[in-house]
Amino acid sequence: MSIKTADLCDQYEAELQVLAPILTSYGGVSSFWGPIATVRVFEDNVKVREALSAEGKGRVLVVDGGGSLRCALVGDQLATKAQHNGWAGLVVYGCIRDAAEIAGIAIGVYALNTHPRRSAKHGFGESGVALRFADAAFRPGSYLYADRDGIVMAERKLVSG
Repeated sequence: MSIKTADLCDQYEAELQVLAPILTSYGGVSSFWGPIATVRVFEDNVKVREALSAEGKGRVLVVDGGGSLRCALVGDQLATKAQHNGWAGLVVYGCIRDAAEIAGIAIGVYALNTHPRRSAKHGFGESGVALRFADAAFRPGSYLYADRDGIVMAERKLVSG
C-alpha cells in the first residue's frame, strides 16, 4: 500500500517525528512503511545480515552505522535477502553499494550515500536498541513511513493495511 508522508504530516503533525533530509532513496520501492526493528553497528554488517535473515513481517530495519562514509553496510545480496524475507524497507545511516542493482529490487532503501568497499565481518554491534540520528529517535516497535518526500515516524500505526 502506498502512503504519502505529506498527507501524514498534514493529518498527524503533532504525533510525528520528521527525519532531517540527509538520506537518499535507492530502492526499487519508493513508498514503504512498517514497524521498526533496529541495529547499531560501525563499519561491520554481520548484525545487519543476521537481522535481514530473520522473517521481516513487513518491518523496516533501521541501521545506525554511525554515519560512516568509509564502507557499505548493505549491498544487493542483503537487499535481495531482505525482500525475500518480507522486510518492507531499510534505512541506513551509512552507505550502501550495488546501487544500480538495488534500484531493481522490490524493497525500500534509504541511505546516506554509496561506497564500493564492503564492511568488516567481526560481528560487533547490537540489535533491538533505541537509536538517534537525522534529528529523530528510533525505537523498536514504532512505525516508520517513507516516500520520495522524506521519512516520518510515529509511536503508533497510522494507516491501515
